[in-house]
Amino acid sequence: MNTTNLAVEFGPVSGDLLGQGVIATLLYFVIGFAVLGLGFLALDLITPGDLRTQVYTDRNPNAAVLLGANHLALAIIVVTAILTSADSLAQGLVDSAVYGLLGVVLQAVALRLLDVFVPGHLRNLVNEPRLNGAAWAVGASLVAIGAVNAAALS
Repeated sequence: MNTTNLAVEFGPVSGDLLGQGVIATLLYFVIGFAVLGLGFLALDLITPGDLRTQVYTDRNPNAAVLLGANHLALAIIVVTAILTSADSLAQGLVDSAVYGLLGVVLQAVALRLLDVFVPGHLRNLVNEPRLNGAAWAVGASLVAIGAVNAAALS
């Protein structure tokens, strides 16, 4: 007769490892949140007017599309930076911060280049009160550039 062993082995639980993991999670979150905040500030500097007012008070759909796309692009970059960072916590945090900041700079440069090479200026697009298809195109370009940026992380 064939008997099956139904015992389950859970193994030991380490409070120290769990505590270190919680601290690492909080620190990586702070870095990611800071990078997204800096990305907002960079986009605000590049676009005309006060971006926060345009998006949340004036409800400008074109500004909202650009902000949302930029945040998605930076999130892809930050997630990749965290996942590919060094195993040691200190070096991993530095890696994530540096690559995240580099992502902010590269996204800003890409947006400026889009403004130069795409017909019609970004200033006109952002200030337009009605949703414009060009906002979706620029937004999709920002996400695509963010994905390439993330893939380039080493």
